[in-house]
Amino acid sequence: MSTIFSKIISREIPADIVYEDELCLAFRDVNPQAPVHVLIIPKKPMPRLVDASAEDQSLMGHLMLVVGIVARQLGVEDAFRLAVNNGAEAGQSVFHLHLHLLAGRSFKWPPG
Repeated sequence: MSTIFSKIISREIPADIVYEDELCLAFRDVNPQAPVHVLIIPKKPMPRLVDASAEDQSLMGHLMLVVGIVARQLGVEDAFRLAVNNGAEAGQSVFHLHLHLLAGRSFKWPPG
C-alpha cells in the first residue's frame, strides 16, 4: 500500500530529511506540534506498531537508537517526548509506522 511516507522514502515527495540510513528515515513534520517535531520511520512498510513481528525485533530496536542519534543531532537529547499512535482512534492518520520526536517546549502529563 502506497502512503505519503513511502513516497518520501522513494523521493517522489520532498521532505526535510534530518537522518537516513539503510533501515530508516527521519524528517521534519510538515505540521509541527512543537518547535522540534521529527518523524522517524522504517523504510520497511509497516502500517502500525502492532503489525511488527518477531522478525522486526532488530528493526524496532534500531528505530529506538535512531531516536537518540536524531535527538543528539538536533540538540534536544536532554528533554523530548516520543509518541507512537497505533490506529485511527489513537490519532494515527498515515498508516506507515512512525515515531514522533517532539521537543523544544514543555509537555504535560498525562498527554492527550
